[in-house]
Amino acid sequence: MTNIIAADIGGTNARFARALLDESGVPTLGTVRKYKVADYSSLQSCWAAFTQDEADSGAGDLPDAVSIAFATAIGRDVIKLTNSSWVIRADTLAEDLGVRTVKLVNDFEAVAHAVSRLPQDNLPLLFGEDRPFPRDGGVTILGPGTGLGVAMIAYDNGHPHVIATEGGHLDFAPLDSLEEKILAYLRDKFLRVSTERIVSGPGLNNIYKAMATIGHHRVMLMEDPELWQAALDDSDAFARNALERFCLCYGSVAGDLALAHGPHAVVLAGGLTQRMRDFLPHSGFHTRFKAKGRFESLMASVPIRMAVHDEIGLFGAAAAFREQ
Repeated sequence: MTNIIAADIGGTNARFARALLDESGVPTLGTVRKYKVADYSSLQSCWAAFTQDEADSGAGDLPDAVSIAFATAIGRDVIKLTNSSWVIRADTLAEDLGVRTVKLVNDFEAVAHAVSRLPQDNLPLLFGEDRPFPRDGGVTILGPGTGLGVAMIAYDNGHPHVIATEGGHLDFAPLDSLEEKILAYLRDKFLRVSTERIVSGPGLNNIYKAMATIGHHRVMLMEDPELWQAALDDSDAFARNALERFCLCYGSVAGDLALAHGPHAVVLAGGLTQRMRDFLPHSGFHTRFKAKGRFESLMASVPIRMAVHDEIGLFGAAAAFREQ
């Protein structure tokens, strides 16, 4: 058994928990502590708050190993979070946190590690054929959050190899005249429009505002959480229309990524996807996922599952520790 601290650092929230890894590398998480990234100037100051909360709880000494999932590309000496002002220096991070060992992974790389270890009950089928992950071949992992996370599991003779990607930053490809107009609207704001400008938590608001401007509709401006709630509970018809367009785009992007990675299986992950669990099957997601011309029949058969876990980022960060 191995004791570590797992951390999941996103653009909005930072989560920490003790984790116990069994001989197979499957984690069991302890008490999860969550902090708003915007409330802290750095990872070190947020870590200090966590360690103080742990000390106040009487939980005992912290393990001296940490596995951290970051919402950005990993592998550079200086790591800048994509959707936050935090800057991390990889070569001094262990010293900065006062631990012996630090493992760093991309946030959706961590999610992919989690998916490779989750039991089947945590991976319910949404669309396609009900078949297991391939013994040889790729599985696409993606999900909207503060940005759009994308990773891949490459199976080799049944053994999973997790590959981090920055697939959320591919160019957005419109598929009808409305999406062409949405793209033009967003180009005025961002110049380059990546897929995560559309398929992400803030992406719903981008779609909502673009559709309102294009159609000359008077709508109520809402913050992202309020808009998501209005769309999901159907209390605002225009927000609901924006969510339907969001799901069309989500399906298109998921299908493109599956083709790029090898169309064997897809797993949708993250809190927003779980909130859409009842809406997605009745949306245009699968129609757009399948709409790949000569590959339509193949795409229709691809299993699309949902990763269901309350703390999948932490679970995955802990699971990734055994891969160092």
